[in-house]
Amino acid sequence: MDAKARNCLLQHREALERDVKTSYIMDHMISDGVLTVSEEEKVKNEPTQRQRAAMLIKTILEKDNYSYISFYNALLHEGYKDLAYLLHGGIPVLSSSNGKDSVGITSYVRTVLCEGGVPQRPVVFVTRRKLVNAIQQKLFKLSGEPGWVTIYGMAGCGKSVLAAEAVRDHSFLEVCFPGGVHWVSVGKQDKSGLLMKLQNLCTRLDQDENFSQRLPLNIEEAKDRLRILMLRKHPRSLLILDDVWDPWVLKAFDNQCQILLTTRDKSVTDSVMGPKYVVPVESGLGKEKGLEILSLFVNMKKADLPEQAHSIIKECKGSPLVVSLIGALLRDFPTRWEYYLRQLQNKQFKKIRKSSSYDYEALDEAMSISVEMLREDIKDYYTDLSILQKDVKVPTKVLCILWDMETEEVEDILQEFVNKSLLFCDRNGKSFLYYLHDLQVDFLTQKNHSQLQDLHKKLITQFQRHFRLHCLSPDQEDCMYWYNFLAYHMASAKMHKELCALMFSLDWIKAKTELVGPAHLIHEFVEYRHMLDEKDGAVCENFQEFLSLNGHLLGRQPFPNIVQLGLCELETSEVYQQAKLKAKQEVDNGMLYVEWINKENIKNLSRLVVRPHTDAVYHACFSEDGQRIASCGADKNLQVFKAETGEKLLEIKAHEDEVLCCAFSADDRFIATCSVDKKVKIWNSTSGELVHTYDEHSEQVNCCHFTNNSNHLLLATGSDDCFLKLWALNQKECRNTMFGHTNSVNHCRFSPDDKLLASCSADGTLKLWDVKSANERKSINVKQFFLNSEEPQEDMEVIVKCCSWSADGARIMVAAKNKVFLFDIHTSGLLAEIHTGHHSTVQYCDFSPHNHLAVVALPQYCVELWNMDSCLKVADCRGHLSWVHCVMFSPDGSSFLTSSDDQTIRLWETKKVCKNSAIALKQEIDVVFQENEVMVLAVDDIKRLQLLNGNTGQIEYLTEAQVSCCCLSPHLQYLAFGGEDGAIRILEILNNRIFQSRTGHKNTVRHIQFTADAKTLISSSDDSAIQVWNWQSEEYVFLQAHQETVKDFRLLKNSRLLSWSFDGTVKVWNIITGRIEKDFVCHQDTVLSCDISPDATKYSSTSADKTAKIWSFELLSPLHELRGHKGCVRCSAFSVDSTLLATGDDNGEIRIWNVSNGELLHLFAPISVEEGAATHGGWVTDLCFSPDSKMLVSAGGYLKWWNVVTGESSQTFYTNGTNLKEIHVSPDFKTYVTVDNLGILYILKILE
Repeated sequence: MDAKARNCLLQHREALERDVKTSYIMDHMISDGVLTVSEEEKVKNEPTQRQRAAMLIKTILEKDNYSYISFYNALLHEGYKDLAYLLHGGIPVLSSSNGKDSVGITSYVRTVLCEGGVPQRPVVFVTRRKLVNAIQQKLFKLSGEPGWVTIYGMAGCGKSVLAAEAVRDHSFLEVCFPGGVHWVSVGKQDKSGLLMKLQNLCTRLDQDENFSQRLPLNIEEAKDRLRILMLRKHPRSLLILDDVWDPWVLKAFDNQCQILLTTRDKSVTDSVMGPKYVVPVESGLGKEKGLEILSLFVNMKKADLPEQAHSIIKECKGSPLVVSLIGALLRDFPTRWEYYLRQLQNKQFKKIRKSSSYDYEALDEAMSISVEMLREDIKDYYTDLSILQKDVKVPTKVLCILWDMETEEVEDILQEFVNKSLLFCDRNGKSFLYYLHDLQVDFLTQKNHSQLQDLHKKLITQFQRHFRLHCLSPDQEDCMYWYNFLAYHMASAKMHKELCALMFSLDWIKAKTELVGPAHLIHEFVEYRHMLDEKDGAVCENFQEFLSLNGHLLGRQPFPNIVQLGLCELETSEVYQQAKLKAKQEVDNGMLYVEWINKENIKNLSRLVVRPHTDAVYHACFSEDGQRIASCGADKNLQVFKAETGEKLLEIKAHEDEVLCCAFSADDRFIATCSVDKKVKIWNSTSGELVHTYDEHSEQVNCCHFTNNSNHLLLATGSDDCFLKLWALNQKECRNTMFGHTNSVNHCRFSPDDKLLASCSADGTLKLWDVKSANERKSINVKQFFLNSEEPQEDMEVIVKCCSWSADGARIMVAAKNKVFLFDIHTSGLLAEIHTGHHSTVQYCDFSPHNHLAVVALPQYCVELWNMDSCLKVADCRGHLSWVHCVMFSPDGSSFLTSSDDQTIRLWETKKVCKNSAIALKQEIDVVFQENEVMVLAVDDIKRLQLLNGNTGQIEYLTEAQVSCCCLSPHLQYLAFGGEDGAIRILEILNNRIFQSRTGHKNTVRHIQFTADAKTLISSSDDSAIQVWNWQSEEYVFLQAHQETVKDFRLLKNSRLLSWSFDGTVKVWNIITGRIEKDFVCHQDTVLSCDISPDATKYSSTSADKTAKIWSFELLSPLHELRGHKGCVRCSAFSVDSTLLATGDDNGEIRIWNVSNGELLHLFAPISVEEGAATHGGWVTDLCFSPDSKMLVSAGGYLKWWNVVTGESSQTFYTNGTNLKEIHVSPDFKTYVTVDNLGILYILKILE
């Protein structure tokens, strides 16, 4: 400090110590950055006022010139003008060029602002640079000419602080306003109050009284006096009018000045002339800024703030006022975090009081004053806005319906609210969307809580009145609002009858799911279930289950027919009953529907099916509270959704490449992701904000897992670079790297007590690491359990895929190849070994947190539950349509999830799955249609041959055997079946006895068929031979000429047979002599199918070479080669009149050809859909024409009916599984039988 300044302070020390009250003085000095909070505490600890003043002066004497100037300015601002006068002579001289203090403010700025009455910075201040720059740019545009810059926003958004901050800049003042800055706090005024403000301003501007000896007596005189003073005495100065409410007030200042004003009503400047610029202050503080303010108030580091601080910032909705009010209260009562959070959550705004720098006693008063200033004729309209939800933008049309007004009238009223910062507006193309700030919603709902039910009812009544005359159409601007919030308004209005009528309507569900998907509907069923009585509650459950299990189909193109989906529900379900009613009405108008007549035997074990991704889902996991699920996959995205409803909470483009794993932290605040792009990222699980990016791995990162204790949060990651790494979230770099694996690290898991980390590797080992020291504790060589004498150890590759700890941490489960092992942690001993019996690798496994169950993901889309104590399989879970990558139990073990290549995640109820006793069928079935009967011969997964009556559902179990194919005789007297051993057996159905058998084939029998008289049995096998066996005479003939396996055969008339093979040939045989009569070399590649024209003159062949051909039995060259397919042509079918041929390929395309000239007539192409969506569900595997050739049914991923004349799809039936191999169709084209890859039998009948 300068000697002159120091001497002046010492000279007047006694007077200062006697009179100064330190509290507010120190607030100013802290905000100037010259006094620390600890120094403030030191002063406050002194017992008396005089001793506190003495300690403050002693502290200032130890500081620099800026402290002296700050102290001088604080005295002036707090009314100690006489004491400030004593120190005036000692003010040190600072050059304007380099005289900036630690917060960038020069003594020149301090003096100008102090003389102009500009408020000091708040005691706690955080910069909002972007807004400050915007204000300065607008002021700069005035270019020294008269004009107006308006800062407007709602109560408490920080307008005044921003206005003061904009002029707290040395170079800006020197360039733009060298004449100074003059601040006037206006507020709500009548004329006498305004006159007093003007008189005070004139006095400040004319301190030497050169212009007049008396005060102006009225507003006009004051306005004139102000004009002269600003032009002559204070040219190029800025007048700041803070908190202007009324347009007429501004007329008193409309006198060729440069004016910056703050207001809640941006229309106040409509009454004045000159250039006008506007700076809206709509957005609140971000979370980090809010936390910074709180940390400054309570003198803590941001990282040390309690958990409630984050919740308080969230509840403050970004309002600087509310954050500051809470911060000030916490400074005085530092233990009341929970209390003030509760007050915010309960909207107790009256209890959030106290702010020395704000004009209103409490937050509710600050907001209500704006409402009170509205015109009487529009106040009720503002009350109506109490029914709006937070973060919801409402189209004008909704309010037109509510108020029964024209659009222009509504927009005029709403513009008044917008002008007064009581409402916000976004332009959406030509229309407007309106919304309230969260605090305004809270304020309105609290103020009008007794009227809310009636207000919601008013909206519903108006909606019903309007839409009796007009239909809700997707192209209307208000359509989305009604679909999203109509049920909410009905529930809020307690209109139960109307709510049920809406939610239990298939029309409503269809329209809504096509627009917004099923998750929001499921959420509404969950949300409003408590409002319904027992009967409606049961209906609610019907609809919720229907949506939950069909969610992966609904809401994504191609949109399924919801009535057809409804017909698949149980007949007792309200969904089915509504669907049946609608279907019957639509059938009368020419629509086609099919009924699944044996569905009563099918139990759906999934609780929820969601399709959050557009590609394979590699990983999914529950949050620790079980309420949310995070998932990631090949589409590079991270998704977070509600576990109960599937409602999407977050969608993040997480990485530049496929995301392989994700994990919630123990406190659920963070989600970690890792990727093929070699990066590990940490995300805020609520906001989706990226918190950290780690890129120390040199290869793709396969797994990530957090510790189970949130007090010591660590993340472990494993990579193809053979390393495990540990990360502490408060550090930018890896805490530890663990060396030891010699191949990729596939999986890692912390033990329940976080003391150990387990890791699995492609090097064939499971390793356990000490987390504290990062040293290897032990290694278990899993590879040794696969060794045998036939295969040398060095040649065998054993990839350990994953591991899972038991709840007590004493055992660990490990998956490798086709086995699951259970090891003792302390002894490393093998406790149990499960051989899954499958040929491929176990993909994933997880231990239940509360019992001995383990869930295991296997190839062929299968998931199994095992009891790890008994080593017995408990249940199968079939439902996925492709490979399952991940399985995981919920934290309480009541459910588990599975994620798959089919883009879906399924949730399963553990108890329901354990009780399941459903039997799956093999896809090789035979069907006989006799009059009105449907008889199905099938083999189940426990090797039982069964005959099922499709009409009655009655099952006759015939025999147990290893069956590879089976068939029925035409009149249901006999059945035959072939086995993997090459044997064929014939069973008499009436007596259920095998009376003939023959082992003629060397390999597995693939196809078997009786002749029309049932006396001869024809079979083909992997050994490329066809056997013709007259089982009554015991005579047999082998048809041997194909060079490779016979794909299939068809019987022709006159004891002839057509066969086709992988060798590319088609052959015609005489089955009596066994000689080839015709040998057609059809294709370069495998012949995949043939069909014979009903007139028996032609046949078709299709091939893996992407072509189909039409042949005459009389010619060895094709009649027509049909080109155009882009995939393998897998099937073909002639129409009944032999004029058309249909062909289907592996891309889901079906083509209809003219048989006579080979011309393409129709292309039934998959619908052009969004990326990743299914088309025909893959291959087209079977086709069949109707007797009139006008309809075609196709099988593949599901069943589809086509109108051959128009080329359009008539109906789609979605099976639970996929990969339908064939479809059996009754001669009248009214009954259809197939089996999906889950082993579910479908007997379908056309609804008439």
